Amino acid sequence: MNFKTLGSISIVAGTAIGGGMLALPLATAALGIVPAILLLIVIWGISAYTSLLMLEINLRTGIGDNVHAITGKTLGKVGQLIQGGSFLSLLFALTMVYLMGGSSLLETRLAPLGLNLSNQAAVLLFTVIFGGIIAVGVSWIDKVSRVLFTAMVVLLVLVVAFLLPDVNLAVALTNTMSEVAQGNELTHLWLAAIPVVFTSFGFHVCIATIVRYLDGDAISLRKVLLIGSTIPLVCYILWLLVTLGTLGGSTVHQLGGSLPKLVMALQGLVESQIVSQFIDIFANLALITSFLGVTMSLFDYVAELTRARSDVAGRIQTWLITFIPPLLCALFYPDGFFQVLGFAAIPLVVMIIFLPIVMALKQRPQNLGGYQVMGGMPALIIAGIIGVLIVIAQLMVALG
Repeated sequence: MNFKTLGSISIVAGTAIGGGMLALPLATAALGIVPAILLLIVIWGISAYTSLLMLEINLRTGIGDNVHAITGKTLGKVGQLIQGGSFLSLLFALTMVYLMGGSSLLETRLAPLGLNLSNQAAVLLFTVIFGGIIAVGVSWIDKVSRVLFTAMVVLLVLVVAFLLPDVNLAVALTNTMSEVAQGNELTHLWLAAIPVVFTSFGFHVCIATIVRYLDGDAISLRKVLLIGSTIPLVCYILWLLVTLGTLGGSTVHQLGGSLPKLVMALQGLVESQIVSQFIDIFANLALITSFLGVTMSLFDYVAELTRARSDVAGRIQTWLITFIPPLLCALFYPDGFFQVLGFAAIPLVVMIIFLPIVMALKQRPQNLGGYQVMGGMPALIIAGIIGVLIVIAQLMVALG
């Protein structure tokens, strides 16, 4: 396995393992560990399948094409409008959220050095530093992502190793959801957990870029997507075990969905200051790696949409279009995009389940040859049903 393949795996896994991973214990605390893990496995299965479906469509449409071009060639202008609206609303919102989270990261890191930045200054600085990496191209993102992702995985292993002895598996595995909530409240918590888990496997936005980066090598790409999606699954299961298994589902549920409180609660379990720092740095790296994967995909999509040149002027233009809208919202109107995030799973379902199914149904009768994911029509139907269920869950939660 060469370095480009390893780097691509780190981009896929790093895109998935972001704020979603940190939110998983908060979203699934009331379900119990066993139901939460089963939900993870089901969602991982549909995410892995749809990623291979998107790979099939991409390879048959044209290596080097972005999502916009692929959708246009397959479904025409109407498909492009649906896909474009879903893609931009999701990625602009995610970028804004990562800018907000990144600004908090910088404020925390620079405060001990005597640099007390305002929130707006921290947002601008984070955008320039980490957003600047996006402008130099996927090969540099590959290198940076490889280093950061490796560091994140090492820290996760260390944190898990230190916390795992405190996990009471017998108690954790027998804890039931009824101990935390019952009736309508429990139903609401289940519905709320499904979209969060689904978006935690939303690495698909970087597939077109990676197909181009690996020159359409179907064997390597299939390996990248399967390994890259399985790493988050393993990390998520371990993370749930050490968080819910040490703090307890009822305790995590009472944190009210606050990520800082979760990090502080975990830090309170360890006596070592070094391990406490590991937990903090791990949370920060999870955010940065996901930020790089999401903004790389948004940058490439904007470049395709505007037909920007690949020279310095063209890349600056693309960078400004990519970052200015979410930056302005992060600086002046954060609540607006947080409201959009209440429906985040819906555009993601449209992008990575509904549209790929329609495109596959249109491509396959043409007998274009090349790579095709297994499962045939039954797999497409199952994927569609799961997509509908996720949308229903998200709507019921968002609309109360």
